Amino acid sequence: MSLGKIIELPKIADPRGNLTVAEQFKNVPFGIKRVYWTYDVPGGESRGGHAHRQCKEFIVAANGSFDVTLDNGTEKKTFHLNHPYEGLFVETGIWRTLNDFSSGSLCLVLASDLYDEQDYIVEYDEFLEYKKNGN
Repeated sequence: MSLGKIIELPKIADPRGNLTVAEQFKNVPFGIKRVYWTYDVPGGESRGGHAHRQCKEFIVAANGSFDVTLDNGTEKKTFHLNHPYEGLFVETGIWRTLNDFSSGSLCLVLASDLYDEQDYIVEYDEFLEYKKNGN
């Protein structure tokens, strides 16, 4: 299973300010059912620290920068997000941790599913067991 994929979004340059568009099934590889964002993350804090059983996500640094570390149970890869015209596609069954947020950063997430607490795996040992069972 792939450890994430950076997808470049259309960037429409304009001297009055740039515009970027994300469209479901076009440059976001799933239907979008939920959008949320994280901001005002204090220095040194991390977010994420979970995996999803069903939900796919597309993570964008809408402002500032941060790192996303993806883990499939056997390997890890860190992506530095710092362009609002790029997104990181995260498949199901991948542990993600976000950290090293710059001041004023805004993490925008497009999700394939509505919030469902049962979809989250929040304990790393449980995640490893989930992966060991072929998920």
